Amino acid sequence: MTRIDLSRRQFLRNAAGVSMAAVGFPYVINSSALGANGGVAASERIVMGCIGVGGQGTGNMRNFLGKKMAQVVAVCDVDQRNAVRAKGFVDKRYGNSDCVIYHDFRELIARNDVDALSLAMPDHWHSIPVITAARAGKDMYAEKPLARTIHEAKVMRDTVNQYGRIWQTGSWQRSVENFHHGCELVRNGRIGKVTRVEVGLPTGSPGKNNPVEPVPEGVDWDFWLGPAPQVPYRGVLHWNWRWMMDYSGGQLTDWAGHHIDIAHWGLGLDDTGPVEIEGKGVYPKDGIYDVPTEYKFTCKYANGVEMVVANDQQVPKGMGTVWYGEKGWIHVDRGRQATNPPELWKETIGPDEIKLYNSRDHHQNFLDCVKSRAKTITPIEVACRSISVGLLGEIAMLVGRKVQWDPQKEVFVNDDEANRLLRRPMRAPWHL
Repeated sequence: MTRIDLSRRQFLRNAAGVSMAAVGFPYVINSSALGANGGVAASERIVMGCIGVGGQGTGNMRNFLGKKMAQVVAVCDVDQRNAVRAKGFVDKRYGNSDCVIYHDFRELIARNDVDALSLAMPDHWHSIPVITAARAGKDMYAEKPLARTIHEAKVMRDTVNQYGRIWQTGSWQRSVENFHHGCELVRNGRIGKVTRVEVGLPTGSPGKNNPVEPVPEGVDWDFWLGPAPQVPYRGVLHWNWRWMMDYSGGQLTDWAGHHIDIAHWGLGLDDTGPVEIEGKGVYPKDGIYDVPTEYKFTCKYANGVEMVVANDQQVPKGMGTVWYGEKGWIHVDRGRQATNPPELWKETIGPDEIKLYNSRDHHQNFLDCVKSRAKTITPIEVACRSISVGLLGEIAMLVGRKVQWDPQKEVFVNDDEANRLLRRPMRAPWHL
């Protein structure tokens, strides 16, 4: 075994106020992996563990496996099939069998040779591992939406910042050229003062009403449920959990961290939120799936901007973000963009104009910031404000009336009913 130079990681731990002696795993990495990263010295690599290695988690993991700066040493999943498959990718990449499988995320987080984590779990499982990891001094690349509730998002944000951790949200659209350029055009007044924004998100279908069935072999269903209520298994792995409010808010919250995030970036509202929200959702009348199949709500901001968020069938331009200004409009979506006037898109941003954070590789940006300790392109404050809009819309639709929001205090104004919906109960023994 080859002992890694401790200076860099000691610095990272000290930044979080975490003693390396506080955790019990040996601080070593197998020497057989040392030549697998294109000549990057072991002491310069960012050693990573991956928690949640289903489809999205494996995709992120494989991206990090392609980075010379990263060294993946462990994977964790409550579905043994996922974990074994992910280990196979890691071992093939490094030409050994050293990748360690964990069932319990806490055991992986406790390893003192792991600098950073890639996290991709169902929404109801986002907060607890993040808070645990921040306290253990880990930097994190984690999937959107940030959290299932606004309360969880706030605690996550405050804990990550308290412990000085580097955070990257998987809102990768900020690292794509057309979204970046569209936001810069808006920020530099190319369409004049913006008065209205439309955000189109997917129209979700809850699918069929699955019957109770045996838990698949190798799946720890109780651990998967975690803080959510205890219920029989109904085949909701690994996709249909999105249609159940105990785990997710459907397509609304699944995509809020993308197109609402872009809307805020273009408006320069990354550090605030709306002051008034009103909307309506269409909910299934029976069955286990209970997220809205259609949704539409309007947010008003203190600066007078109005934002409409809806499933794509209820907004004129469908998916994406559209800013409407006094002199035209700009629409951006994945793989497409349009402007009025049409020639507006070809305009360049001058040297004395507003230049937004520039990244063209979301995963590399995270690794670079772990090294430099600079903020990523999607830090946790941004993620908190982006998902808050989606969750505020969810609450407004659930109470069925207009609600007033204080974006500084992050509470509803004189509204106990709405404020109770800022959090969801957690099943013991799990808690924040």
